[in-house]
Amino acid sequence: MILNRRTFSAALVASAATSLASTRGLATTSAPVTARNVVLVHGLFADGSSWSEVIARLQAAGLNVTSVQNPLTTLPDAVASARRVLARQDGPTVFAGHSFSGMIVTEAGVHPNVSALVYVAARAPDAGEDYTTLAKRFPAPPASAGIVFDGDEGRLSEAAFLRDFAGDLPEAKAKILYAAQWPFHKALLAGKTTHAAWRSKPSFYAVSTEDRTINPDLERFMAKRMGAKTIELESSHLSLISHPNEITQLILQAAGQGT
Repeated sequence: MILNRRTFSAALVASAATSLASTRGLATTSAPVTARNVVLVHGLFADGSSWSEVIARLQAAGLNVTSVQNPLTTLPDAVASARRVLARQDGPTVFAGHSFSGMIVTEAGVHPNVSALVYVAARAPDAGEDYTTLAKRFPAPPASAGIVFDGDEGRLSEAAFLRDFAGDLPEAKAKILYAAQWPFHKALLAGKTTHAAWRSKPSFYAVSTEDRTINPDLERFMAKRMGAKTIELESSHLSLISHPNEITQLILQAAGQGT
C-alpha cells in the first residue's frame, strides 16, 4: 500500500501514541514483586499513628511494617526522613502514602528497595509539576477553607477537622485525632517533586468518593494518569481509619500477597 503524506503522518502519530501508552503502562501491568516490608507515611493534620488500624492488620498478615513520622517542615526534610527508613529495609518494600505524603511516595519511591507504590486519597504529581496548579483544575474541597495559621504553622480548625477531614468517623474518635493533630509548616506546601516514581513502579490507588479534603475527581484523574490499579471507597479523607480492611487488602496486593 502506498502512503501519502497525510496518511503517513497519521500513522506515525498513532504509532507514537501507542508506544507512549505502552511505556506508561509498563510498570502497572507487570505483577508486583513479592514483598514482606511495608513503609507507611502520613499526611497533613496527622501523625504516624493514623495508620494504626492498617498496621495491626498488616502485621497479622506477617509483614514487617514501619510508619514514618513525617516532620511536616519542608518536602526535602520529609523525603529524607522517608529515605532513611526505606534504606533500612532488607528487601522489596511497598511504599504507601496518605494525603500530602503522596508527594513523598512520588519522590522517594524511586529508591531501589521500593517494589510498589500505594496512594491512599493522596497527591500524585508528575516530576516538576506544580500540584497547586493541578488542583485548581478541579473545584476546591471544603477543607481548604478550614486551614488556620499560627505564624508559619498551619492546622485544621476543629469544625473542619470533624466535618471535612474525618467526616465518617465517630465524633469521639475524630476528636481524639484532632487533639493529636500535628501542625505543618507553610514551606512544606511550596515543594515540588523532581521524580515521578509511579512512572517506573507498579502503582495502586484508593479513591475516597466522599472526600472533602482532596477533590475525588482529582484523585481519579491522578490514579488514571499513572495507570494505577484503583479502588473506590465510600469514605471520607481518612479511609485508612474508616476502611482499614480495604486499604490493607490493597497494600497486600501491592506486596504480591493479595488478589
